[in-house]
Amino acid sequence: MLIASLEIMTHNADDTALTVPVGAPSGAAENHPSKAPESRRVPVGRLIGVDLARGLAVFGMYAAHVGPDPSRGGVTGHLMELAHGRASALFAFLAGFSIMLITGRRTPKTGLAGRQAVAKVVIRALVLLVLGTALTMSGTPVEVILAFYGLYFLLVLPLYRLGARPLAVIAAASALVLPQLLYVIQYALPADGADGVWAWPAYADGIVSLLFTGSYPALTWIPFVIAGMAVARLDLAATVVRTRLAITGVCLAVLGYGGSWLALNLVPGALSKLSAGGWGEGGSAASAWWSDAWGYPDGSTPAGLLVASPHSETTFSILANTGVAIVVLAACVAAVDAVPRFRRLARPVIAVGSMSLTAYVLHVVGIQFLGIEELPGSPLYVLLGFIVAVMVFATLWSRFFRRGPLEWLLAQATRAAEVVR
Repeated sequence: MLIASLEIMTHNADDTALTVPVGAPSGAAENHPSKAPESRRVPVGRLIGVDLARGLAVFGMYAAHVGPDPSRGGVTGHLMELAHGRASALFAFLAGFSIMLITGRRTPKTGLAGRQAVAKVVIRALVLLVLGTALTMSGTPVEVILAFYGLYFLLVLPLYRLGARPLAVIAAASALVLPQLLYVIQYALPADGADGVWAWPAYADGIVSLLFTGSYPALTWIPFVIAGMAVARLDLAATVVRTRLAITGVCLAVLGYGGSWLALNLVPGALSKLSAGGWGEGGSAASAWWSDAWGYPDGSTPAGLLVASPHSETTFSILANTGVAIVVLAACVAAVDAVPRFRRLARPVIAVGSMSLTAYVLHVVGIQFLGIEELPGSPLYVLLGFIVAVMVFATLWSRFFRRGPLEWLLAQATRAAEVVR
C-alpha cells in the first residue's frame, strides 16, 4: 500500500520555492539564505506542518515521561497510553524528513554541496551520540533516545540519494525482516554480556544496546527513519498527495493493529503464552495489539512477534506506528496550509517543534531538577506545567531568534563541514 501510493504521488510536480520562517527547521534554514524577519513571506504549510508534527511529538514524549500512569485507566489513562511509543516513533519518522531537508528534499544534492551535506549529517549524528550518552550517564530516569537517533542518522545516510519509491521498498522490506532478525539476535545474546552464544568486551555494551537491546534498538527503528525519508521526497504541497498519504497511513495503521488483533485471537494459544510470560493475565495480554500496558516481549516465546504494542519491536508495531506518524504529518501539513487562523493558534506548538532538541533536553533536565524518579506516574498538573513552560519559552525565543539554543549550537558545529572539498 505504501509503495503503490508513493509510486503514484511521485509523478506530481516539484515544490515551489520556499521561504524560511522564524523558527524553521535547521535543515530548511541551511538550504535557504536567512532574511530579516520583516522581509520574509508567509511560508507554505508543508515545512511549518513538519514543525507542528514535531511539537506534538515533543508533547507526546512529555506525556510518556511526566504524565499520569496509563494503568490508572479512564480517559486520562487512555490518552497517556496513546502517547507511549507512538511519539518516539513519530520523532524517528520526522528524523528521516530532517535528513532529506539537509541533503536535498526533492532532489539530492550532488558534487561539493552533496559532500558537505553528508558531512553535516555525520556531525549532527556524532553530536547526538555524545549528548545522548552524556544525558544517559547523568543518571536520568528517562530512557534517552538521542544517542539512538545519532546512530539512525549514520545507518540510513547511504540511502539519501534514492527516490521515494526505492526508499519505500526498503522501509517496507526492513519492517518485514528486521523484527524477526532482532528476535533471533536477542535470543542468542547473553543476558549479562559475558556468557552465551555470543560474548563481547565490556566497552561494547553501548553499541550492543544501541543496535539490539536498548529501548529503541536501531535494527527495528530505522524503518521509521527510512519511511520519513521516502515521504520527504513527495510534493506535500499537492492536495492529492496529502490525501493519498493520509489514506496510506490509515491503511498501515489498520494493517498493523488489526493484523495483530487477528493474529493474537486466531493463533491457538497466543494470548495464553503471552500471559505465561508474567506480564499480566486476561485483559492485559489481550490489549497487546495496541497497548504497552500488558508489558514487553522478552524473546521467551515467538508469540511476542504477534503483538503491535508500541515498544514491542515487531512488524505489526512498525507498520502501525508508521501509519500513525504518516497520518499525523499529513494532517498537520494540511491544517496549517489550508487554515491560516489555525496556523496562528498553533504558533506555540510550532515554535516548540522548531526547537525540538532544546525542548527534549529541557524536559530531561527538568525531570532531574524536580527529582522525579517514577516515570510515568506524575499528576496531570505536572505534565501540563511542562507543556505550558516549554510553549512559553519557545514562543518568546522564536520572536527574537531563528533557531533554538541547542539548534544554534548544532548549526555552529556543522559549519565544520564547509572544509570538505
